[in-house]
Amino acid sequence: MENCTTFAAVAELWAAQKQQFVKQSTMSAYALTLANYLVPHFGSHTDITESDVQQFVITQLDRGLRQKTIKDQLIVLKMVYRFGCKQNVFALHEWDIHFPTEQSKHSISVFTVEQQRRLMRHLTENFTFLNLGILICLHTGLRIGEICALRWEDIDSENGMLQVQRTLERIYILSDGNKHTELQLSTPKTRNSQREIPLTKDLLRLLKPFRKVVNPQFYVLTNSPKPTEPRTYRNYYRRLLNSLNIPFIKFHGLRHSFATRCIESGCDSKTVSILLGHANISTTLNLYVHPNFDQKKRCIDTMLKRLRI
Repeated sequence: MENCTTFAAVAELWAAQKQQFVKQSTMSAYALTLANYLVPHFGSHTDITESDVQQFVITQLDRGLRQKTIKDQLIVLKMVYRFGCKQNVFALHEWDIHFPTEQSKHSISVFTVEQQRRLMRHLTENFTFLNLGILICLHTGLRIGEICALRWEDIDSENGMLQVQRTLERIYILSDGNKHTELQLSTPKTRNSQREIPLTKDLLRLLKPFRKVVNPQFYVLTNSPKPTEPRTYRNYYRRLLNSLNIPFIKFHGLRHSFATRCIESGCDSKTVSILLGHANISTTLNLYVHPNFDQKKRCIDTMLKRLRI
């Protein structure tokens, strides 16, 4: 490569190499970040300095993007930049990028205990395969792509266990400047996401009669060889909550509600992390472990009790 090679050219070479080592859905996300944000801003650059990156961050913040979104963009930027440095295209610079202090932490949305009870009661008393899928999510914490990809063969009713082995997602494909979407069945998000989850007695009681008569290869949500895609299932879920007059929470809120109820019930964080398929327990701790005032007081009282003479 010559030193006058631009960021856009380096990014194209990096993408061609990177796609050999990551999932297509991951590469699709990288490609979209490059096409929508990084190449429009840095495309003609032959070098990228700390001030260039800091200005990019300020521009993105002014556009209203969340810090998490911008930090994800910087991850891709750094991968391409380091690739360029190894190819002797870019000079090696260390970037120390600053973000404004966030005034409030992003909080997760979960159902109240009463809302969750009401929803679970309705799902149990009004059986459809689509309702069954939502009930499974509340009992297991599955992601929407995982429940859409779930087949009857993944449910071991004899041993009371569900296996998460695949996920279904609609991904963006960029080819010669053209963008289109494609439904893809693939392995789960990370290696930790391939997991076994125990089934509750109530859920097993519901599943066992079906497991004996269904085709193991059929998808649970449709009981047919063709799956329901996540976008369609999200729409169904939204209509269901509306019909029950339950305040809308994103589909991922089913997973958050499962994890929150586990933590509230005294489950240890490591076990909850494994059930959710998190790659790192810190993800679970940061999202769900937030003691309330009574828990804090109880903790201090217990500590002082041990110190009394």
